[in-house]
Amino acid sequence: MIFSGLRFMNQEPFKEVFIHGLVLDSLGRKMSKSLGNGVDPLDVIESHGADSLRFMLITGNTPGNDLRFHFERLDGARNFANKLWNASRFVMMNLGDYNPAAQGGPYSLADRWILSRLQGAVSQVTDYLERYELGEAARVLYEFIWSEFCDWYIELAKPRLFGKTTPEDRVTAQQVLVQVLRKTLELLHPFMPFITEEIWQKLPHRGASIMLASWPTAEESLKDEVAESEVAVLIEVITAIRRIRGEMNVPPGKKAETILVSGDAGFRGILERNTAYVQGLANTEVKVLAELQQKPDQSASAVTRGVEIFVPLKGLIDLDKEIARLNKELKAVQTDLARVQGKLNNQGFLAKAPADVIEKEKTKEEELSMKANALKDRLAMLS
Repeated sequence: MIFSGLRFMNQEPFKEVFIHGLVLDSLGRKMSKSLGNGVDPLDVIESHGADSLRFMLITGNTPGNDLRFHFERLDGARNFANKLWNASRFVMMNLGDYNPAAQGGPYSLADRWILSRLQGAVSQVTDYLERYELGEAARVLYEFIWSEFCDWYIELAKPRLFGKTTPEDRVTAQQVLVQVLRKTLELLHPFMPFITEEIWQKLPHRGASIMLASWPTAEESLKDEVAESEVAVLIEVITAIRRIRGEMNVPPGKKAETILVSGDAGFRGILERNTAYVQGLANTEVKVLAELQQKPDQSASAVTRGVEIFVPLKGLIDLDKEIARLNKELKAVQTDLARVQGKLNNQGFLAKAPADVIEKEKTKEEELSMKANALKDRLAMLS
């Protein structure tokens, strides 16, 4: 290739060469016909898609290291593509009246947060690509798209899209969704070219193809550390409330009451200004206090950074039934734990069993112990 370039073009065709590791089978062996352990990429493309295969081969690997081919990771890449596709469909379903030139309202906290996070993703992905750390670049995009954009921003933007605020707020939410999604697709295009082109063509855009679009650049004016820190607090609180509801089997449709206690005026201010976000995403009525004289009876609690959370359970669940269910589950876990500990205390088992089997039993013991302690904590809350 070098000599052909010099001969026909009078210049070398490239300045740098990137050498990647081998793709091995799931056991770490080279793929070969004699072993019959090869994977036909055309079969994989037929079942999972070319984008999923490309993304799986890029993620979770560092330059020069060999990569083991696991179909479980391929399933994860396909799930990521489905997540992106469904989120994009939701955005496009809410662009029927979209006008990019329309005058919107001011950015909300959620808008400022996602735009700031996007600038960070642009900078990180660009930096990693320039250093040929392709796996790290893909990881940043995966986390930004899956968690921050799909799981959080879209949920935070829904009330404005569904007309629960002013028309100007709906316009702003549409504009931010389009801007963030389009730039994210342009960042993801080198990794997943087919799905990104398909979605990009359906979004409002300029140009004939995403391949010809300019590479996104970070805009310093949109970076907002205050918005990022405030939303981080809200995400922790909402996640904790959701976890309590899940662990205590609170029916999803039942609205709970939540008491948020913080002696820090800064944290308290964040919660008071943004109770609508917490109430909407955790299906709860919120009360913010500087201090709590007495813990509410029969309440589940959690602690996040600077905030204590109490969810009174009376009226939300049948306490007697829940206590009975937890006791039954605890008894089953303790039985399994005793059986595993019996194995690990048996010298004959330790002498004869392979090392990996013993290690699995130790891991199982640790998991069961943690589960038993968590069940005891929940029973203590309800009692």
